[in-house]
Amino acid sequence: MTEEAVRRPARVVVADDQTVVREGIVMLLGLLPGIEVVGAARDGDEAVRLVAELAPDAVLMDLRMPRCDGVEATRRIRAEHPGTQVVVLTTFADDASLFQALRAGARGYLTKDAGGEEIVRAVQSVLSGDAGLSPSIQRRLLERLSESEPQPAPGPEEPPDGLTARETEVLLLIAEGLTNQEIARKLHVSTATVKTHINNLFAKTGLKDRAQAVRYAYGKGLVRPPAG
Repeated sequence: MTEEAVRRPARVVVADDQTVVREGIVMLLGLLPGIEVVGAARDGDEAVRLVAELAPDAVLMDLRMPRCDGVEATRRIRAEHPGTQVVVLTTFADDASLFQALRAGARGYLTKDAGGEEIVRAVQSVLSGDAGLSPSIQRRLLERLSESEPQPAPGPEEPPDGLTARETEVLLLIAEGLTNQEIARKLHVSTATVKTHINNLFAKTGLKDRAQAVRYAYGKGLVRPPAG
């Protein structure tokens, strides 16, 4: 994001087929700084149309909607309007559609019991290039990876892809679900230093976000799924 984009409120479209929920989210976000709701959609088709018309920074996307669900709408938006990010709003953290939305290009994942400030943080995170994951969603993502990935072989003696020891350490802490601030406290460095390490490891590995980093750590054998 440019410095100007950081200063101005994020322009957001809310998509949810339940009128009470949709209007409630719009009203809630209207009371908070940093967000400007520019449109509201009743289904995925309308969400795609509003994105084409309004070019918002992000869409808060319900998953289960008539005509065009949130997964298909996310896929179309990311393919046709890559400048707009998608933050999924799901009722249950274990919704199977959540992982389909991840593959379709969603960058943030929240349950509908998230507070307004949590939603704002998730939107700001995805617009800054990070993944906006609520704690419950991140736990479920790690569980799903543990269920789907085979037990990896022992990790390599040397870090993969030319990562330094510190970059590998940061990667492992990302895989544990720590935020940049938590990593900084754990390693006794500044948040800016953590961001530099993350940018470097992403550049070396071709990763784009924290969700991909978690999968990479498992795939390279740097992290083992919990036993049992």
